[in-house]
Amino acid sequence: MATYHLFLPLSLSLHTLYKQAKHRFKFQLMAVIRSDSEAIESDENVLQKHIAFFDRNHDGLIYPWETFQGFRAIGSGILLSSFAAVFINLGLSRKTRPGKKYPNLLFPIEIENIKLAKHGSNSGVYDAHGRFVPSKFEEIFHKYALTNPDSLTSKELDEFIKGNREPKDYAGWIGGLSEWKILYYLGKDKNGVLKKETIRGVFDGSLFEKMEADEMSKKQQKHK
Repeated sequence: MATYHLFLPLSLSLHTLYKQAKHRFKFQLMAVIRSDSEAIESDENVLQKHIAFFDRNHDGLIYPWETFQGFRAIGSGILLSSFAAVFINLGLSRKTRPGKKYPNLLFPIEIENIKLAKHGSNSGVYDAHGRFVPSKFEEIFHKYALTNPDSLTSKELDEFIKGNREPKDYAGWIGGLSEWKILYYLGKDKNGVLKKETIRGVFDGSLFEKMEADEMSKKQQKHK
C-alpha cells in the first residue's frame, strides 16, 4: 500500500504531461491543417486574378503592349509603364510557356501558367498553386508594421523586402524589390504609407480595377 501511495503522484504527473503533450500536438497539427486550408480554392486562382487586369482583350495572354496599357490605365507615366512592360514580360513570358522549345519574340504571358513564374524571395502569400494564404498575409503586418498595425511605412517596407530574401537568390531579390517599390510608388497614401487594404487589393487584383476607375473619374472631371 505504501508503494502504491508513493507511485500514485508520479503516475498522475505522467498522465498530466501526456495530456498536455497530446493537446500541444493536436494544436500544432490543426494549425498546419488550418494554414493549408486557408488557401482560397477557386477555378481562377488568386494569382491569376492578380494579373488578369492586364489582359486587356481577355484572350488569356498578356503582351507587352497590354502591360503598358494596363499601367497607363492605373495612372502610371509613360516611362514607368514602358519599363514595366519590358521588365515583366521579358521576365515572365518564357516561364509561363513550359514545353515550348523556342521563345515567342512577342513575349506573351500565359495567365493559366502564371504560378510557374513565381520568383523566390517572396512573401509566401501565394502558395505553390497560386492561391491566397491569409496567415502569410497577416504575418507581414505582425512582423513589420511597427508604426501602425494596418500599414507599412517606406522603412518598414524595406525591412519586409530584406526579410524575404533567400541567400544568393539574386533574381528573386530584383523581382521582389521591383514589384514592391512600384506598388509603394503607385499605392502609398498622402501620408506616405502603404495601407493593408491596398496591399490586399494588389494580391487579388481588385486594386487595379479601382485605380483604373479613379483615373477615368479624374479624366471625366477634367472634361466637364
